[in-house]
Amino acid sequence: MHDFLLAKEIIDELVLIAQEKKLEYIARVNLEIGQIALAHDGHPEHVEDLSEENLRFGLETVAKNTPFEKTVFEIKKVAGNHWKITEIEI
Repeated sequence: MHDFLLAKEIIDELVLIAQEKKLEYIARVNLEIGQIALAHDGHPEHVEDLSEENLRFGLETVAKNTPFEKTVFEIKKVAGNHWKITEIEI
């Protein structure tokens, strides 16, 4: 489930970048994904290692019927508790 929420957060960020840069299409996005710190529903924050396979499925699902439906997502697992977009190719 957290993989899907992260996928939505990534797509939301791409929407903002595309609007800001006036891009209609993004061909490739390089991502760095570490462990993600999560806190929800009043529970304390915890760190979770995300599944690359589940994240890819989430990205494909969330990107359907958007300008990012055909975007290729390159995912690199890294140390730390963060994620970031490292490169966008148009």
